[in-house]
Amino acid sequence: MRYLMLSEGGDAPDEKLFAEMGAFIEEMTAKGVLLATGGLAPDPTVVTSTGREVTVTDGPFAESKEAAAGFALVEVASREEALELARRFRAIVGDGRSVVHQVY
Repeated sequence: MRYLMLSEGGDAPDEKLFAEMGAFIEEMTAKGVLLATGGLAPDPTVVTSTGREVTVTDGPFAESKEAAAGFALVEVASREEALELARRFRAIVGDGRSVVHQVY
């Protein structure tokens, strides 16, 4: 099962955070769980359609602190395993929100 995990917020990066995230990424890579990871630009664009009308706007976040900061694509045996990875990630990066989507 594949899951896309988006992260929002978190503590400002410092040497300790980089070290902890590096170890976490190495562990997931060694287990063959981590398929891709990356940071996201803070200025997304939203394309919305209603009927034949298509609208392009900035957003979707009201404040930059709400913006998704990064993503990870993982392959795990269960939803519970994906949620455990998300819990471990949040424990490393601090306050914020992670959204976990199963990828079909």
